[in-house]
Amino acid sequence: MKTSIGIGDMAPDFDLPTNSDGRARLKDYRGKNLILYFYPKDDTSGCTKQAISFTEHLPAFADLNTAILGLSKDSPASHDKFIAKHSLGITLASDETLETCQAYGVWVEKNMYGRKYMGVERSTFLIGENGKIVQVWRKVRVPNHIENVLEAIRVSNG
Repeated sequence: MKTSIGIGDMAPDFDLPTNSDGRARLKDYRGKNLILYFYPKDDTSGCTKQAISFTEHLPAFADLNTAILGLSKDSPASHDKFIAKHSLGITLASDETLETCQAYGVWVEKNMYGRKYMGVERSTFLIGENGKIVQVWRKVRVPNHIENVLEAIRVSNG
């Protein structure tokens, strides 16, 4: 399996459970842009800031025909609590098997205080209306990230 996808590649397919007993399928987003962002864990500081920022910018994304889907290995029940606690307006998908994380190359070895472990690398993928990867951000830092994503969509939309 290819471990790293890039610009111009077809986005790996997925069909995952979401918060509130829904499903997220790549095919459901055809005809619009999709921001698929991977994050390490519900209700941690960086992940919370990122989810709140995406929620605050939902109208700007909607104006650009763009949906937002956050993805972590947390359970749908955990996502429900996270969304309720922070009044999030975005959909969160659960990849407990890590198949989608591995397909997108975001399940990586991390190093904290000299301890190596496997985890989700905070990454964002802009998937175009045709299902191809338009832009990739890896090792995302939360400050200014949403603004950079919006600008990339504006540029790609022409």
